Amino acid sequence: MRGPSGALWLLLALRTVLGGMEVRWCATSDPEQHKCGNMSEAFREAGIQPSLLCVRGTSADHCVQLIAAQEADAITLDGGAIYEAGKEHGLKPVVGEVYDQEVGTSYYAVAVVRRSSHVTIDTLKGVKSCHTGINRTVGWNVPVGYLVESGRLSVMGCDVLKAVSDYFGGSCVPGAGETSYSESLCRLCRGDSSGEGVCDKSPLERYYDYSGAFRCLAEGAGDVAFVKHSTVLENTDGKTLPSWGQALLSQDFELLCRDGSRADVTEWRQCHLARVPAHAVVVRADTDGGLIFRLLNEGQRLFSHEGSSFQMFSSEAYGQKDLLFKDSTSELVPIATQTYEAWLGHEYLHAMKGLLCDPNPLLQPLAPTPRLYPMATALAQVPSFAWTIAVVYKAAPLPALVCALHSRDPEVWRHGRGLPPAAAQARDPVRVSQVPPTLHGADPAEDSSNSYYVVAVVRRDSSHAFTLDELRGKRSCHAGFGSPAGWDVPVGALIQRGFIRPKDCDVLTVSEFFNASCVPVNNPKNYPSSLCALCVGDEQGRNKCVGNSQERYYGYRGAFRCLVENAGDVAFVRHTTVFDNTNGHNSEPWAAELRSEDYELLCPNGARAEVSQFAACNLAQIPPHAVMVRPDTNIFTVYGLLDKAQNPSIPGVLYSGSLGFPRGLLSPLK
Repeated sequence: MRGPSGALWLLLALRTVLGGMEVRWCATSDPEQHKCGNMSEAFREAGIQPSLLCVRGTSADHCVQLIAAQEADAITLDGGAIYEAGKEHGLKPVVGEVYDQEVGTSYYAVAVVRRSSHVTIDTLKGVKSCHTGINRTVGWNVPVGYLVESGRLSVMGCDVLKAVSDYFGGSCVPGAGETSYSESLCRLCRGDSSGEGVCDKSPLERYYDYSGAFRCLAEGAGDVAFVKHSTVLENTDGKTLPSWGQALLSQDFELLCRDGSRADVTEWRQCHLARVPAHAVVVRADTDGGLIFRLLNEGQRLFSHEGSSFQMFSSEAYGQKDLLFKDSTSELVPIATQTYEAWLGHEYLHAMKGLLCDPNPLLQPLAPTPRLYPMATALAQVPSFAWTIAVVYKAAPLPALVCALHSRDPEVWRHGRGLPPAAAQARDPVRVSQVPPTLHGADPAEDSSNSYYVVAVVRRDSSHAFTLDELRGKRSCHAGFGSPAGWDVPVGALIQRGFIRPKDCDVLTVSEFFNASCVPVNNPKNYPSSLCALCVGDEQGRNKCVGNSQERYYGYRGAFRCLVENAGDVAFVRHTTVFDNTNGHNSEPWAAELRSEDYELLCPNGARAEVSQFAACNLAQIPPHAVMVRPDTNIFTVYGLLDKAQNPSIPGVLYSGSLGFPRGLLSPLK
C-alpha cells in the first residue's frame, strides 16, 4: 500500500505545485486570441496543469519581445522567426510540429505560378512576387537566399532589400512597410477590406502568411507566390472557406523547379526550393521545455481527434487558418536539443547568416608560413592587381575558412579551428555570402558534378545489423580529425540529430559517444585515448594514431580498411571509397579479395542501402573548392592569372598542397 499511496501523494503534490504556475501564450491577432481563450478553457475543464493564459500581441515579432521581457512565455514560430528569436533574444525551441509521417518535422518551400503563365525559375526577374512576410522562412529567406546563391540575384553592399526591390517588378512583402523600399516591396499589398493595415506583418494584410501569399497570386496581383508545399492543396478544390478561394482549382497552378522546369503542385517532393525546419514553440532560455511539452502533449491527447470539444490543430471555427499551430499539424513532439541552431540546422543557419549579412567575425589570426610567400610574391608583382583570394570549402557542420592574402601585407591570414584551407568551412559567412564563387577545382576522376557524398559504410551482416540511429556504443573509423567526410559531417550529423551535445569540446563528446574509434590527428598528445583505441600505426606498430600515412587507418582508404579488418563497426568515408578498394581496384593484400556487395550504407531515414545508392543515402554532399572574389572584381583577370599558373609547363606551387588547391583543373563557374 505504501507504493500506491506514495504515488498518489506525489501526484497531488505535483498538481499543487503546478497549480501555482501558469503558461502565458502570446496570440498575434483577435482570431488567434479567441482560439487561445477557448484552448485555455478546454485545458482548465480537463484539469490540465499548469494553467494556460493568453496574452495579446500585435505580431510575432512583438510576441517575441514580450516573451523576452517576461510578459509572455510561449509562441509558435516559423524558421525565420526562430532564428531571429534565438539569435537576438536568446529564446529556444522546445516543441516541434509534425505535419505527416513522410515529411516529419520539416516541410518544403515552393514557388507557385499560374499554369497559364510562362514563368520559370530562370525568368523571375521583373515579375510580380507574393511573399508570406519579411524574414519569413518560406516566403522570404529561402527564395531570396536561393536566388542569391544561384547567382540570379546580385546583392551589393549587403543591401538585400534593395536587391529584391530591384529584381522583382513589384511585390507584396508584409512587414516591409517601414523599410526604405516599401514602394516596391509593398506595391501589391491591399490591407484589409477597409484598406487598413496595408503591408502589415499580420492578418490585417489580406496577402499575409501562406494563404495570403497564395491569394495574392490567385487574384492576379502577383505572378509567383513563395509558399509551403501544402498551401495550394489547402486553399483549392473547395477546401478553403473564404470566398476568394472557393472556386480555385489546384490543377490551375504549377510549381517552379530548380532545374528550370515546372511540375504539378502534387510533385513538391521532387520540385521545390528547399526543405526547411517545421514551426516550433519557443520559450525563454530559463523556461522548462519539458513542462511546456507535457502541457501541450496532454492537450493534444484530448483535443486533436474528431469529435473533441476543442480542436487544437484546426482554425476552421474562427474563419482563419493556422491559428496558434499549423492546421496541417498531426502531432507535437519534444525537441531534444533545445537550441535554435540545432533545430534549424547548419545549412539553414549558414544561409541565414549570409542572407542577413551577419557581422560577427569568427576568424582567428594564423602565423605566416614561409612556404606561402612564393605565391604572395608572385601576386605582388602583377601590375595593378592588389586582390584578395578566399578559398572556401563548404562542408557541414564546422564553420569554413576564409584566407586573405594581400600583396602589401602577406601576414594577414585568418583561420578556423586550426584546420588547413582545404578542410575548413567558412568562419566568416559575411564575406562568403558577398563574394560569388568564381572558379572551382575540377578533378577529372570525379563525376560531372565535381562534388562527392559523405557516407557511413558498414558490413552487410544481418545478424548484427544496426541503423544510423543506433551508433551509440559502436566502434567507429574516421579518415582523420578535421576531415570533411571523416569527421566534420559525421559529427555534425550526430549533433543535428540530438545524439551528442557538445559543450566546449566536440572531441571529448564524440569519444564518450562511441565505444572506441580511430581518428588520426596531427598531435595525439592529450587526445582522448578512446579516439586512438582502434588505430594500429605502421607495420612496426609505431606512429599509432598520427595524422599521416604512417598510420595504416589514416585517410579514407585507411578508414575503410579499419572496417574491413573488423577493427570498427562503421566507417565514415567518401562515396567512392568502397569502389576504389573492392572488386580488384586495389591490389594491396588487405583489399585484393574484397567485394563491394559485402558492404552497405546507413541512411538518415533509418534504412540501409546498397553502396551504389549513395546519391539517395548519404550524410551530405560536399561541393568542390572555390576561389572567391568581391562582386566588383574582374573574374576573367583572376581566372587568367590562375589559368596561366596551372599550366603544367610552368613550374610553380599552385598544386603543391600548401595553397589549398587540390590537384585538378580550375575552370570558371557560370
